[in-house]
Amino acid sequence: MGEPVGVGVVGLGAISGQYLATLDAVSALRLVTVADLDPGRARAVAAERDGVRAGTVDELLADPAVDVVLNLTPPAGHAEIALAAITAGKAVYNEKPLAATVADGLEVLRAAELAGVRVGGAPDTVLGTGVQTARHAIDSGMIGEPTAASATFLCPGHERWHPNPDFYYTAGGGPLLDMGPYYVTTLVTLLGPVVSVVGRGSTARDTRTIGKGPRAGEQVPVQVLTHVAGILTHASGALSTITMSFDATATLAPPIEVHGLEGSLVVPDPNTFDGAVQHRKLDGGQWETLPVSAGYTTGGRGLGVAELMAGDGSGRASGTLALHVLDVMESVLSSADDGRPRQVATRAERPASVPLSPEPLA
Repeated sequence: MGEPVGVGVVGLGAISGQYLATLDAVSALRLVTVADLDPGRARAVAAERDGVRAGTVDELLADPAVDVVLNLTPPAGHAEIALAAITAGKAVYNEKPLAATVADGLEVLRAAELAGVRVGGAPDTVLGTGVQTARHAIDSGMIGEPTAASATFLCPGHERWHPNPDFYYTAGGGPLLDMGPYYVTTLVTLLGPVVSVVGRGSTARDTRTIGKGPRAGEQVPVQVLTHVAGILTHASGALSTITMSFDATATLAPPIEVHGLEGSLVVPDPNTFDGAVQHRKLDGGQWETLPVSAGYTTGGRGLGVAELMAGDGSGRASGTLALHVLDVMESVLSSADDGRPRQVATRAERPASVPLSPEPLA
């Protein structure tokens, strides 16, 4: 194992805490520089860690100790920061989605290819023991030939707890683009790439009422579909159904189920790294919890950065996969607009499985 990879973090909002914890814990990574629109927030993060500098984005990109830029800005800024990092000769790993649009994502990957640098994208939760144990079960033939899957996320909307939920209800928001990356990435990891989709959607209310914080009671306009249903046809022939909603109270449906000719699996929440995988055989019996058999056992958000920078750069949380997932979601939303099926133009190989191990090594 060589020297740890130098990481520069741009954007220190709420999600950054989980990434910073991984950067502190994973031996393959070393936090070097942080930057944020709020310089005080960057200084506070740097002050908590020896040898970490706070600076502007330009200073971070010019820092020769930064090997990879971890881009945790809002989605609208993902492409801009990524392209600046690529121009500076840095690898880049974007928080989900890869970019605000497929067109922007394609521009990022083309620029990276020309510059010879690596691009990755969240979510990397699929690298944990939950999804990977399910993947191992499928690859081991425990459910026979996979035929179908379902993915379900239902909630009443983030305005009930988020003090500034506006961006969830404007262009680029909504339940599919917000939570869909976790579910679609898992479906592709388990069943392979998607070739076509059909989508439907609805918007139950024109406004949402903020429930917490100093803006409690304020109305937020809704400009997106708040309930989205899609049918995904995988290249393998398997069909997945996906339901993402901000218009429901609650659900007892498992986050993900996968069905085959000889058995079925219940897959844990893809927004987490672990969780129990349940299996039931065709010939009856009870649901049984499978022993953990694959995936990274330690760490959290940020493991994808270590994977990206390891070995030949063929990390499982790749930019190619992130672009394909974005294309699937954008295609579902496009289909929901006019009711017609959509072909998914991008392609991504089914990512390699993750053997049972503590963490990626650079």
